[in-house]
Amino acid sequence: MAKQRVPEGPAPEPVVQRLRVRYAKRGRLRFSSTRDFQRALERAVRRAQLPVAFSAGFHPHPRISYANAAPTGTASEAEYFEIQLTRTCEIEQLRADLDEALPADLVILDVAESLPAALADRLEASCWQLDFAAEEADDVAAATATVLARDDATVSRMTKRGEREFDVRSAIAALTVDGPRVTIVLRHLTPLVRPDDVVTALTTYGALRPTRPPQITRLRQGPLLADGAIGDPLR
Repeated sequence: MAKQRVPEGPAPEPVVQRLRVRYAKRGRLRFSSTRDFQRALERAVRRAQLPVAFSAGFHPHPRISYANAAPTGTASEAEYFEIQLTRTCEIEQLRADLDEALPADLVILDVAESLPAALADRLEASCWQLDFAAEEADDVAAATATVLARDDATVSRMTKRGEREFDVRSAIAALTVDGPRVTIVLRHLTPLVRPDDVVTALTTYGALRPTRPPQITRLRQGPLLADGAIGDPLR
């Protein structure tokens, strides 16, 4: 039997602090991918000299985990990651240092100690804002009313595993229309319904023909409360 290789050098330093972070993705950086952000964050962690913990093994990597990132092309005020540290840091100072080290349109908004519950389990729903062209307000109102009146509104989207179907109607927990702006709370079901799936449902079932794609922003994500609001996943 071949002898198992063991990485050389000392074992990784132990984790003494786990923090969860909310950040915003704004402006032109809404077109950045999840991998783009991961690279930017790892550079910022080094620049800010944070005592990030590393995994064991032959290819150590920083102990940073991500949860339910917004699709490329959408802005967000509620993106989250968790970071593990080898020494205890003052939370507000860490927030300021990391924010300064990131590009201007990536903004660190809040930092808190990790809760016992997994971060992904706390992200039960998202509130999205879809801004259509001003002249489409009447058509948007009619299309959303048509979709809400249905028992289901199934659309399809190509994924890495092939084409999949998504029932948009079952994911809608709340929806309001204010002129050309749609604010919608989507439950995080499996498979996950995205805001572009909502746009597809509005065009398929509501005959909406937007002159341009709507500007999409995630306003919040977290626990889905009984009244349809979204709680704070960090607390």
